[in-house]
Amino acid sequence: MMAKIKYILLFVCIAGCLAACKKNLGVDNFDVEGQFKKDTTAIRAYITANNIPAKKEPKYGFFYQIFAMGEGSEVNALSKISVTYTGNLLNGAQFDAKTSPVTFPLNESITGWQAGIPLIKKGGKIRLFLPSFYSYGNIATGPIPANSVLDFTIDLKDVQ
Repeated sequence: MMAKIKYILLFVCIAGCLAACKKNLGVDNFDVEGQFKKDTTAIRAYITANNIPAKKEPKYGFFYQIFAMGEGSEVNALSKISVTYTGNLLNGAQFDAKTSPVTFPLNESITGWQAGIPLIKKGGKIRLFLPSFYSYGNIATGPIPANSVLDFTIDLKDVQ
């Protein structure tokens, strides 16, 4: 009898654990493609309203504006880069800025930077309009709300 109770309790505990694991806050139901379309529409409206001569990157679908191409070293996924930048939401709220160069491997940055920064060379300057898919997606991160389009202006100071 006692063994039967232990098995029933064990079963209840396992079932409870499995049920708790199933609650994933709707991540499986998130419409990535739908959000990407909303973000792209918002970016197009923003760049049109502000007369920004941005181009759409054909492979990834984000928008960018090159201010200076640069003349130095080219960037690849394994490059260590030094940059200064500002990061804004499309409503103009600044969520980050680095006025002194910060250095890190490009492959440790958000996907939008990994795809966008190689469009310029050392000494270049670019503005990236990134759909949320290429930044933090549907997860809020610090002052950045979930599903936020990000607007970065990046000066590529050095490439190693």
